[in-house]
Amino acid sequence: MTDADDTIWMRRALALARTVTYTTTPNPRVGCVIVRDGRVLGEGATQPPGGPHAEICALRDAAARGESVRGATLYVTLEPCSHHGRTPPCADAVVAAQPARVVVAMGDPNPQVGGRGLARLRAAGIAVTVDVCADEALEINAGFVARMSRGTPWAWVKMAASLDGRSALHNGVSQWITGEEARADGHAWRARSCIVLTGMGTVLKDNPLLNVRSVATPRAPRKAVVDGRFDIPEDARLFDGTEVIVFTARPDAAKAARLAQRNARVVALPDGDTERVDLPAMMRWLGEHEFNEVHIEAGAGLGGALMSAGCVDELLVYLAPVLLGDAAAMLRLPLIEHLDGARRFEFADTTRFGADLRLRLRDPARWQALQAVVGCR
Repeated sequence: MTDADDTIWMRRALALARTVTYTTTPNPRVGCVIVRDGRVLGEGATQPPGGPHAEICALRDAAARGESVRGATLYVTLEPCSHHGRTPPCADAVVAAQPARVVVAMGDPNPQVGGRGLARLRAAGIAVTVDVCADEALEINAGFVARMSRGTPWAWVKMAASLDGRSALHNGVSQWITGEEARADGHAWRARSCIVLTGMGTVLKDNPLLNVRSVATPRAPRKAVVDGRFDIPEDARLFDGTEVIVFTARPDAAKAARLAQRNARVVALPDGDTERVDLPAMMRWLGEHEFNEVHIEAGAGLGGALMSAGCVDELLVYLAPVLLGDAAAMLRLPLIEHLDGARRFEFADTTRFGADLRLRLRDPARWQALQAVVGCR
């Protein structure tokens, strides 16, 4: 097959991976297509935790169609796993099926096993082609790669703002700066995340539900609040029976016990002797508890604090074609005297939603670090 053919079929596998965006966490979203002579023999995507991975689904699909995959080409968006976790190694199943060739988008980010799946395929005499649509595959699984390689999730801050960078009026009014289409897309980003994080200021001002609306999803993300002084009202609307994590610096055992009855977990992570939460420690805690992606919707204070603490990988900014003048900024950041002290991002995508424009911006160094991790061996 030509390089163009490989790209076409890999993008079909990527499309399959996107169909399970909301269901595989904490596992990666993976798609697989098996092809011979331009014809699909079988295809599939990774199932929820404990279920079969994409390669197994595709092999089973081929068997159900009465197709042998011997001598075919298998396209998969992530290196076949080589270790026994909740399920047996996919690399062994692929070897047993005897395709002539395996095309892989990106390598396994697990530093303990990365490259072993490819080595197993090659040792069995299977031709391996790597790094086909690698960046597109990484886009789908940046959170999984980040957690596996650096121990913390991939975190983005979602903001709605005016053209002059204002997120609310001087009196705090912010609903609604952007239109319905932009708000629906924001909920799609909530839905794909593992957890939606906000701060006490937002809870007190807006009393949000932090749930997913406008998007059908079988798996709701969990909710979290950064509440240094543990002032959260026990009747806050987000305590609706779904799981809530409250990060605090001043735990209160009696209050925590009452909130536990409403499915809330209190995690004490004080930043020294202050009343602030240790934000980098919070991100490490989330990584240790298998959260891949964090969707942050908070006020300028917490958003700025997370940025200053080095906890933000990406910005998701919805710009409305309005000017608000002297009003609240998107983020509260320390004053700098020189431009070389500015925090710089790169544009990853710009998309229009109704009258508004969505800007996706990434920290270039953090993205390049992930690219280096999944470069196939």
